[in-house]
Amino acid sequence: MGELTFAGMDGIIILTVFALIMLVIGYFSGRGEKNIHESLSGYYLASGNLGFIALFFTLFATQYSGNTIVGYAPSAYRTGFSWLQSISFMTIIIGVYLLFAPRLYVIAKKRNFVTPTDWLQHRFNSKGITIVAIFLMLWGLGNYLLEQLVAIGQAVSGMTGGTIPYQVAVIAFVLVMLAYEWMGGMKAVAFTDVMQGIVLLIGIIFFVTGGVYLAGGNFSDVTRFITETEPAKTAVPPMEVNINWFSMLVLVGLGASIYPHAVQRIYAAKSEKTLKKSFARMAWMPLLTTGLVFFVGIIGLKLFPGLEGNESEQLVGLMANKIAAINPFFYWIMIVFFGGIVAAIVSTADSVLLSFSSLISNDVYGKFINPGATEHKKVMVGKIIGIIAIFGLLWIAWYPPGTLYEIFVLKFELLVQVFPAFVLGLYWKRLTSKPVLWGMILGAIVAGMLTFTGHKTVFGIHGGIIGLALNFLICIGGSYLASTSVSKNKILEEDMNAVSLKA
Repeated sequence: MGELTFAGMDGIIILTVFALIMLVIGYFSGRGEKNIHESLSGYYLASGNLGFIALFFTLFATQYSGNTIVGYAPSAYRTGFSWLQSISFMTIIIGVYLLFAPRLYVIAKKRNFVTPTDWLQHRFNSKGITIVAIFLMLWGLGNYLLEQLVAIGQAVSGMTGGTIPYQVAVIAFVLVMLAYEWMGGMKAVAFTDVMQGIVLLIGIIFFVTGGVYLAGGNFSDVTRFITETEPAKTAVPPMEVNINWFSMLVLVGLGASIYPHAVQRIYAAKSEKTLKKSFARMAWMPLLTTGLVFFVGIIGLKLFPGLEGNESEQLVGLMANKIAAINPFFYWIMIVFFGGIVAAIVSTADSVLLSFSSLISNDVYGKFINPGATEHKKVMVGKIIGIIAIFGLLWIAWYPPGTLYEIFVLKFELLVQVFPAFVLGLYWKRLTSKPVLWGMILGAIVAGMLTFTGHKTVFGIHGGIIGLALNFLICIGGSYLASTSVSKNKILEEDMNAVSLKA
């Protein structure tokens, strides 16, 4: 995000305060509650007892991060007004949640699910589907966690004016994150999400306010300037860009809605009413987050014209330096805000790590390596493997590959291949295991080959969407052809009936 030349020692003090608050939250979250460390549900789902405020903010932190500001504003700067898609793809995620979350919640509570693949195993009773889904979800989580580690290093280094080097910043806050997550599990994660969510919302409002002030106090002047100097960024996009936009909507809308850590928050809701209320409020958040971040990037085109490539990645820091110089009020707002950005990135990383650990402990270890292990042992295995995994990712984050946006896109190409099995399985009783398995495998192979051979898009369509189309075709076509010989799943019938009664 660039160096914040105004911060220095004040930035270090604010970061220290945020780190201490996180540690205190972790300590009190785990204190006196043995169930947190003795059961999978207690540690990974806060015993399914998250109320409205905690659930809303932890869902908010799952969908948005400090990286939303650090990474999306430069994307708006480089792309122009067509980056309005960032608002729409965050909105569509909520719509997809509402498509399946209430239905899944009823079944999950009845069957005591802990991880997303608990649902897939229950629905299809197929080791192959479970293994492939675990791999795809771990891939998505690993990429997402890598993205957050890179962002932590950039944010802390930038906020302290380079006083704390990138590598030291990553290690320091990873240790803080591991400490409070170890102590409090999902409960600690949810309460840190509340803290960072409030700071992030207030901070971005003041950031945009300061940016508009510096740009002359009139957004129409900004638009006029861009039209005169870079007309392509205000013009109607060409057809391929429009296709790419729609492709991104589908990729992110379907992929982000089945983030393992997002699904586990569905499981963790105190009640179905709490879940629906949280999603209803979340519907407004794209305008208050990605919408305002979009304006940051557009305003930056007037304040700092001509930034190219990696230079544009420094936009947020460059703007913050100018905003902080307005007066002492904005100075301290910027320091606290950027401390909140760091906390938000850490908070997103802890959610991803918690979910990663749960897949290892409950799915890999609990289902395939040692099915007879106690829940306490499974939790410990998840914690330890999670620590090993994050230090493996740290080695990659030491020299980060590409821009944050490129890392962001990478994780969806494979993760989205789980969507047909996950959501179609909730609605179509005749969906069968073999087509689902081969749909996931072949869809992932196509998406992976296109992505890793440099063909991220074909005529504007993402490789993940091409793989997903093949995936859907195999799932639906294969299940339809096999439907006449498939007997009814009595357990699934009971689940569907339970959902119908709830509705």
